[in-house]
Amino acid sequence: MKITFLGTGTSQGIPVIGSKHPVCLSDNPKDKRLRVSALVEWDNFAYVIDCGPDFRQQMLRSKCEKIDGILFTHEHADHVAGLDDIRPLCYMNGDMNIYAHQRVIASIKNRFDYIFKTENKYPGAPTVIANRIENKPFYLSGIEVTPINVNHYFVQVFGYRFKDFAYLTDVKTVEEKEIEKLKNLKVLVVNALRITPHISHFNLEEALQFVEKVKPEKTYFTHISHLLGFHDEVQQKLPKNVFLAYDGLQITL
Repeated sequence: MKITFLGTGTSQGIPVIGSKHPVCLSDNPKDKRLRVSALVEWDNFAYVIDCGPDFRQQMLRSKCEKIDGILFTHEHADHVAGLDDIRPLCYMNGDMNIYAHQRVIASIKNRFDYIFKTENKYPGAPTVIANRIENKPFYLSGIEVTPINVNHYFVQVFGYRFKDFAYLTDVKTVEEKEIEKLKNLKVLVVNALRITPHISHFNLEEALQFVEKVKPEKTYFTHISHLLGFHDEVQQKLPKNVFLAYDGLQITL
C-alpha cells in the first residue's frame, strides 16, 4: 500500500493570502501546503481521501490519471470544494464513486446540485455514484475499511483505517471505543494544527498525547497551519517516531 500526501495544509493553505508571517514567506517547499488530502493505492486501485479546492493541482502534480473513488471525511469546503474537477476523470473512466456519511452526501448534493440532476442535466457535468457510509466496516476493492468516528467541535467526522494504516483529520475529541479501532497500527496520520489550543482541532500537544494513547509504530501530522512553525524546526523537536508530513511525501506499507 502506498500513501501520497496530496496536501497537508489547513483550510487557508500555506502561504495564506496576504500574510507576512515568516512561515508564509519561507522558501522551503515543505512549508508550502495545499489543502489536506491523501491518495491511497494498493494493487491497481487508487482512492482519494477528500477533494478540496486544490484537487486539480494535486492530481496534476501527482500524475494520477485514474481514481476508483473518493472518501469524504466531512463537508467543510476545504474537503469537498474541488469535486467539479473530477470531470476529466469521469470523461476518461466513467462515473466516480464517492463515499461519505449521509449528512455529508446531502451537503454535497446541495452544493453541487447540477452534478446530481436526473433531468435536463448539463452534458459537461461530472457523474457520481453516492455511497452512504455508516460507522461500521465496509469493503473497497478487496480491502476492509473501518470508519473512525471523531468530533471536530460539534461536527461529526469520519477517519478511515485501511489495514495497518489510519488517516484522521480535523479531530478535536475521540471516544475511547473509537480509539480501540486504532490499535496495532503501523502508520497513523492525524491533524496537528498549531502550537496554541484551537476549538476544533488538535494542537501539537494534544496530537502528541493522542499518539501516546494509540501507540502506532509511526505517526505523520497533517492539516498544519503556518502557526505550527517552520517545518524543519518543528520536526527537530518531535519524538523519533513522529513526523511532519509535507505535500508530495510518499510512504509505503
